[in-house]
Amino acid sequence: MSADLIGLFYGSSTCYTEMTAEKIQQALGNRVVLHNVAEDDVQQMEGYRFLIVGIPTWDYGELQEDWENVWDELSDLDLSNSLVACFGQGDQIGYPQWYQDALGYLHDKLALAGAKMVGYTTTSGHTFEESQGLTDDSSQFLGLALDDENQFELSEARLSNWLKQLEHEFSS
Repeated sequence: MSADLIGLFYGSSTCYTEMTAEKIQQALGNRVVLHNVAEDDVQQMEGYRFLIVGIPTWDYGELQEDWENVWDELSDLDLSNSLVACFGQGDQIGYPQWYQDALGYLHDKLALAGAKMVGYTTTSGHTFEESQGLTDDSSQFLGLALDDENQFELSEARLSNWLKQLEHEFSS
């Protein structure tokens, strides 16, 4: 990755997504500027060439409330000069039909705003029935999929590998 700052925008209701955002900032250092979408204007996304966005899937495939509150504003963004990677938190045991749905919704919304989307990851090691967070051929998640509720012990390695992947994708 270059010396450019990375804007990390997240919404979090149960702290898992916020904790992941903080782990990313810790791993990448002061290059990452955290923005909680409950407090910061999403218009600030336009000021970053590199973006990481985090969202949990809530209940039955719903948006997390802070993202839902700014959802319409995302349509007004011009992210045509941005590389964007998404990460999501989900519960593959309690909500296997909606696992990582919000990840897919956010990915698609930002792609419509012109962003070049990066950071896709394997579905290997996840057990679920359906997801809106998959590529068209269902071979990958549209970002980093985490389940700290049921697979917390796997999250550190998944995150570490993803950050290495982003280092390459952000520098290409």
